[in-house]
Amino acid sequence: MASQAPPAYELSHLGALEAEAVHVFREVAATFERPVLLFSGGKDSMVMLHVAAKAFWPAPLPFPVMHVDTGHNFDEVIRFRDETVERYGLRLVVASVQDDIDAGRTVEDPKAGRNRLQTATLLRGIRENGFDAVFGGARRDEEKARAKERVFSFRDEFGQWDPRRQRPELWNLYNGRHRKGEHIRVFPLSNWTELDIWQYVEAENVTLPSLYYAHQRSVVQRDGMLLADTRFLTVGEGEVPCPATVRFRTIGDATCTGCVESTASSPAEVVAEVAATRVTERGATRADDRISEAGMEDRKKEGYF
Repeated sequence: MASQAPPAYELSHLGALEAEAVHVFREVAATFERPVLLFSGGKDSMVMLHVAAKAFWPAPLPFPVMHVDTGHNFDEVIRFRDETVERYGLRLVVASVQDDIDAGRTVEDPKAGRNRLQTATLLRGIRENGFDAVFGGARRDEEKARAKERVFSFRDEFGQWDPRRQRPELWNLYNGRHRKGEHIRVFPLSNWTELDIWQYVEAENVTLPSLYYAHQRSVVQRDGMLLADTRFLTVGEGEVPCPATVRFRTIGDATCTGCVESTASSPAEVVAEVAATRVTERGATRADDRISEAGMEDRKKEGYF
């Protein structure tokens, strides 16, 4: 009787993405001295944390998480951040934009929001803690500058990025060489899309802040976007807050992160909604990305996420 060949081992699309991210986390943990994972409480950083926890399970995460706090956060997100830190037993480092404003290291423009101010605070947090590898949740499908980033993306001693001097990455061979004062940004979710993220959230039952699902809230329409009527938003002349059923596709500074009208109240319903959209979440809901065609690339050259 002829023996039968064992069935071929095949990974699903999500399984392959997860395996790649697990490999990246383990590679960094094995080769860098002081990694850190950027954690905002958003869907990408939550998926990143979920995969990282699986990469080292049953051991605890071998690096801390850092939140670059603008001080203009949604209350739901800060509560979610603190609950997540307790649930996973994480060591949380908070780098505060307000601290930099109070110390005179950065100057706030009330009309511009605080997103751009995060760059100086992020670089200070990296420098003061001596981090040499910084995990970020950016994905290549979000916008053009992020599409140029490597998985291991080099930053010089000033935290700056030069898109013309990218290091080649062949297959899964990464180059983490750097000198003292320099560091590497690492993007384990580079090859994921927004739809992949939501399908993974559904498949793995990843918990997210309630803002991501349809809910009633007071909003203000401004420049074609719906902004949440929070204590951080100055309502302009002629603007009238009104109730709407909305959800958020991204979570950031409350003064420039828009929401979209939606009735999607579960991961499965969001998956169906995202599958039909033709606009990325940053293009649809981030006012600070509309400053210019090269706005994000300019910020990344300065050291932004």
